[in-house]
Amino acid sequence: MPRPNLHEVTNAIVTSWSRDTCYATKGFIDRGRPNDHSRGQCGPTALVLQDWLGGELLVAEVFVNDLADGVHYWNRLSDDTEVDLTSDQFLSDETVGEAKVIARPAEMPTRGREQYLLLRDRVITLLGRPEV
Repeated sequence: MPRPNLHEVTNAIVTSWSRDTCYATKGFIDRGRPNDHSRGQCGPTALVLQDWLGGELLVAEVFVNDLADGVHYWNRLSDDTEVDLTSDQFLSDETVGEAKVIARPAEMPTRGREQYLLLRDRVITLLGRPEV
């Protein structure tokens, strides 16, 4: 079976999002637009995308009206392409700060673990096992 490409992995991830795969505060979610499926999905999404396509994890602070209000995660692939499947979740008063590369924890994440595992398992159901 050929290795899935970015488009195929993206489709599997986005198809697999649900309230159960979201990892964000209730306040952050409640501030969002109705039916915004990407809101709060960045952490689990970045990890699952890295499972499939490798690369680096990026993180930056999120600011609401210039006040720090959390963090945002996305990916940089080995060809330096940045992939942010949840960039459309931000409102006009929300901005993402400067990106920093972070190492993936050697252990399974504790915060957001259930959401990551659920999203990962749904994507595996759609695509099979990652080969990275």
